[in-house]
Amino acid sequence: MSKLFRGFTAILYKEFLMVLRDPFTLFFMIFPPLVEMIAFGYALDTDVKHIATVLLDEDRTTESRQFVTQFENTQTFRIVGEARSVTELAALIRRGKAYVGLQIPPGFTRNLNAGRSAKVQVLIDGSNSSIAASALNTALNVGFRNGLLTLAQKIGLRDLPVEVRPQMLYNPEMRSPNFFLPGVIGIVLQIATTFATAMSLVRERERGTLEQLMVSPLSRWGLMLGKLVPYLAIGMVMGALLFTIMRWVFHVPIAGDVVALMVGTLFYVFCLLSLGLLISTRAQNQMQALQMTMMFILPSVFFSGFIFPRETMPEIFYAISTVLPATYYIELERALVLRGASLGDFWFHLVMLAAMGVALFSLCVLRLRRTIA
Repeated sequence: MSKLFRGFTAILYKEFLMVLRDPFTLFFMIFPPLVEMIAFGYALDTDVKHIATVLLDEDRTTESRQFVTQFENTQTFRIVGEARSVTELAALIRRGKAYVGLQIPPGFTRNLNAGRSAKVQVLIDGSNSSIAASALNTALNVGFRNGLLTLAQKIGLRDLPVEVRPQMLYNPEMRSPNFFLPGVIGIVLQIATTFATAMSLVRERERGTLEQLMVSPLSRWGLMLGKLVPYLAIGMVMGALLFTIMRWVFHVPIAGDVVALMVGTLFYVFCLLSLGLLISTRAQNQMQALQMTMMFILPSVFFSGFIFPRETMPEIFYAISTVLPATYYIELERALVLRGASLGDFWFHLVMLAAMGVALFSLCVLRLRRTIA
């Protein structure tokens, strides 16, 4: 074992000195992830509220005003103005002055009191799918509930015959940061750590020092591990800092064991650093290393379940997601942070991260041998 990792201590000491003396590397490993964490934490929010709405009330009765109030009380709609005609209503939406148009036709109250269907038209701008879906669902719910209550009153019922009482588990307030921020941590960790080690061997090659290291009495395993461990330490410090920001700046509660969370992060960061080293054995310069790293980062953003549910993806993209380390880490992290799960509940994810890390690191050593020999 000592021969297998011969020279590890010397390379470890050398690499720590190089990292600590290189403020450029430290800056880009720590500062961009912090900025991305804060920016994504405030920007990624699917809680659609106060959608700009234009009103065309052609009935102008107490009942029509009460109906408009019901729309506003949902907190989804916000009346920003009134139109004088349907043409003006559509024009305001087309010009982007509002996303929703609410038209209450004349005779609304008369039809309602006569027991006939009182029709209301809701014009929705479908160019923004998130806003459109929220507006459509809320409008249908308001109309459905209003109709049921009116019908119940007419037949003498004080309450609805069936009342559904949903209970939201783990994220009762349905806050978007609670869902997105654990995924953000997984992505920004990948960006910082993979870039760092992807540039490591490339810089040695560009300086002409890699050949000197290879002819010295060092084992390739010791060389690669010595280059990886300093960045592993920095990555873990960065992960702890990101979790602190998530907890105390964005108020995302950590329901599970913090130690288990850091163990999962350790396996994940080791896997990412090994991937970066593998890239550095292939890239001939820093530009190639940058481009190859981006090839792995973009699929992690779109296919790991960070934003889009994996279950709704086509089979080919779902298959791609199964070979991405971010897929297993983000699922594990969300389970620990939000649902209070244990590592025993998600042992498979931990095993996959460990297997990927060992496989990538071993491939780095073998690839380095073929490249230099």
